[in-house]
Amino acid sequence: MQKVRAANIPDGTLREIAWLQALTITWMVVECSVALSSAYRARSIALLVFGADSFVELLSAAVVYLQFVPVARVGERIAARLASVLLFVLAGVVTGFCLYSLARGAQTEVSAGGIAITGAALLIMPVLGALKRKKARELGNRALAADAVQSATCAYLALVTLLSLVANAVFQIRWLDPVAGLLAIPILIIEGRRAWQGEHCC
Repeated sequence: MQKVRAANIPDGTLREIAWLQALTITWMVVECSVALSSAYRARSIALLVFGADSFVELLSAAVVYLQFVPVARVGERIAARLASVLLFVLAGVVTGFCLYSLARGAQTEVSAGGIAITGAALLIMPVLGALKRKKARELGNRALAADAVQSATCAYLALVTLLSLVANAVFQIRWLDPVAGLLAIPILIIEGRRAWQGEHCC
């Protein structure tokens, strides 16, 4: 297994990155739990997709976290490609759920919890993503950069999901829920490919 180039990284920087990833993991556990439970209650495909993305982000953050702790480090190339695979898997899951929902007729209920968690994610994830991008550029670390993209993708999905939930709550436009999920597919595929090629530090 490829070792991360940690020897030349100051201990303070390693602690900062580990703290940042631990914060991400903690938030993603909350976000994933609330999103998936709200998706079940509201029968919302968009929330289900958002919750699934939160789970992928949780796995990605955990993998990158292992790069910067004293034990069980994972090579950055392996971690970057794993993040890429997770994005491709998510794109496939999104497509299946959304097409199924459109075919059977969306029956999404109003979800106050969903609106709250996506609104919070829309504020938190861009900040986490920006901090990760900064550290990734400083270190030239592809895996951390790919994880920053995961955070940006999460923020994008939060925005799309929030808009669909609000539209359903205010105007009862239920078909926007699966459409919101479909809107996420292009960015998932593009960013998955870039993560695989290691382009995120540019």
